[in-house]
Amino acid sequence: MNTYRNGIAALLVMLGAASYGLMTPVVKMAVADGWGPGALSFAQIVSGTAMLLIVWLIRFRLRPSLRMKPGTWIRLAFIGICGLSLTTVFYNEALARLDASLAVVLLFQYTWITILLESIRAKRWPTRQEAVASVLIFAGTLLAAGLIEQGIGRLDVEGLLFGLLSALTYSLFFFLSGSLPSSQEPYTKSSVMALSSLAFISVMHGAGTGGPAGSGSVPIAVWGFLLGLLGSALPAICFNAGIPRIGPGLAALLGALELPIAVLASFALLGEPLTWVQGFGVVLLLAGIVAAQSRMGEKAGNRPGSEE
Repeated sequence: MNTYRNGIAALLVMLGAASYGLMTPVVKMAVADGWGPGALSFAQIVSGTAMLLIVWLIRFRLRPSLRMKPGTWIRLAFIGICGLSLTTVFYNEALARLDASLAVVLLFQYTWITILLESIRAKRWPTRQEAVASVLIFAGTLLAAGLIEQGIGRLDVEGLLFGLLSALTYSLFFFLSGSLPSSQEPYTKSSVMALSSLAFISVMHGAGTGGPAGSGSVPIAVWGFLLGLLGSALPAICFNAGIPRIGPGLAALLGALELPIAVLASFALLGEPLTWVQGFGVVLLLAGIVAAQSRMGEKAGNRPGSEE
């Protein structure tokens, strides 16, 4: 039964990653339509928070339970600010300055950062399978993003900085989510995170740090709905349901599915080039995911549950 539940948890993490990958070309299309990254980040978080609250209320028939210890509240709020608000802001800023494939490869540095953080917390070296999976994923990201063929001369300095910052905050989301109580209802966790994220982004937006709103032929509400669904609501529920059961290190590796989805979606929707070298990179990434999944029975199956 544990193996079955861990398999479902892994699939949820991969679904959240795939959803996040689809968000990448949508942001690029919204920017091309004339909307600024600050306005898109604000619209995404407002829309995503509204969706999570609606699902949460329906799930509990308008009588949700908020019984949590103060420490859990604080952790959820911090994860919401780092993992949802700051990752959204930094990544959207990177996408506004870089090609979608390059922005996502910078975000993907979260994989080794998360494994490093978990190893430091556990006071151990990464396992051989974690190391092999990480190497495959790192090599795959370089090839899939086209860096081997095109070099790094096209990098925008600000875009590079925002991309690396998004990787850091995204890794904190995986790392800190792994310490949350696995018994806590994922809709509740997601809603509390989203509310703290909304409060934080509202302060930023009100202070004028969100950037110019811009304008486009498609209303901002439409882009906000799409981004809120793909980049906030669905990933938050999937990650909060799956990460506490399989652990942040394994979740970070399985989350690598985001990159091939982003690359393929950018090719299909944006017309960005996709060469055989990039295709081989995607294959390496999938191999890394398979290597990560092979750890599931022995590692996630024996993972102790957290306490509230």
